[in-house]
Amino acid sequence: MVPGAPSTTTTTTTTMLPASEAAKIYQTNYVRNSRAIGVLWAIFTILFAIVNVVCFIQPYWIGDGMDTPQVGYFGLFHYCIGNGLSRDLVCQGSFTEFHSIPSGAFKAASVFIGMSMVLVLTCIGCFALFFFCSTGTVYKICGWMQLAAGTSLVLGCMIYPDGWDSDEVKRMCGEQTDKYTLGACSVRWAYILAIMGIMDALILSFLAFVLGNRQDNLMSEDLLGEKTGNNVI
Repeated sequence: MVPGAPSTTTTTTTTMLPASEAAKIYQTNYVRNSRAIGVLWAIFTILFAIVNVVCFIQPYWIGDGMDTPQVGYFGLFHYCIGNGLSRDLVCQGSFTEFHSIPSGAFKAASVFIGMSMVLVLTCIGCFALFFFCSTGTVYKICGWMQLAAGTSLVLGCMIYPDGWDSDEVKRMCGEQTDKYTLGACSVRWAYILAIMGIMDALILSFLAFVLGNRQDNLMSEDLLGEKTGNNVI
């Protein structure tokens, strides 16, 4: 290197963002991520409501098997059984005609699954409160509703097999059928879907409480920032 010549080594200076600007960037990303998760939560809540309605309406909780005396299927309140003389099924049972449900356990399960459906549909109706109330409060209200809906699903799924010893179920599944024992019959897709719905409800309620707490923390930070700004002024 020639003495007196300017140095070719360049020094890079790292400019640090002020703490206030870094906090604003973090807060913006925080809000954006929370909104994205909130949209996904709302979509899956709607899907969970559809699952609830399907499980409540569809009569495919248990059904016939290869060795059953009669063909047919049972839901919560509606059921169809063959008459043994032809392939035609005789269908009975309606939620509006409660006395036509063949078992007390089926009646109780119908009530609990129906409660779960109503709670989730009410939760979707509460989405309108986002325009009028605190976001964190709405998330927590929906979280409690989803938790109650999941609890109702658990009770309905646990009580339902208690009615498998009814005469109508035995006529389809055989005399070996008893409470919590299906005999020659098998569990159908609606019952499995209801059990999956329990996990869905628990996950959604947990996520709703997390989002609600996030919104509360965000509001606390905003208030703290406003107070700090006022003190500086």
